[in-house]
Amino acid sequence: MPHSGFSCEQSILPPIGRRAAARLRLAIPARLRTTQRNTGCVLLDLSCTGARIGMEGPLAPGTLLYLEIARLDIFAEVVRRHRGQGGGVNGLLFDQPLSGDQVLMVRHHAETYEQRQHEAFRDQVRRWVRGEGHL
Repeated sequence: MPHSGFSCEQSILPPIGRRAAARLRLAIPARLRTTQRNTGCVLLDLSCTGARIGMEGPLAPGTLLYLEIARLDIFAEVVRRHRGQGGGVNGLLFDQPLSGDQVLMVRHHAETYEQRQHEAFRDQVRRWVRGEGHL
């Protein structure tokens, strides 16, 4: 993937309570795996050092997991939990920072997600019309 100037390197430490890296705002499906379950979630934002996910039942801080998105398998720890109506949000801290290219790969995945979903639905309708399946 061509380099677009996106860098995950930090020259100074952020002030206490501040994020270590800028976040890419998203709202796309992702998967996570823990020792207790494999489940879907919504990737709300992503940086080189962590992410924020929404899910029906947020996980307890300290939970270790793998976040799967755009052919990446990222090891992370839950560092924050916020419960809300109908679900909640978890803050994740990655074990190893992502590279700028990996963040760009997720951004490209997000940009093309809607188009891929539309094409998949159109293919499903075509198969149904030909009598090859059902909606």
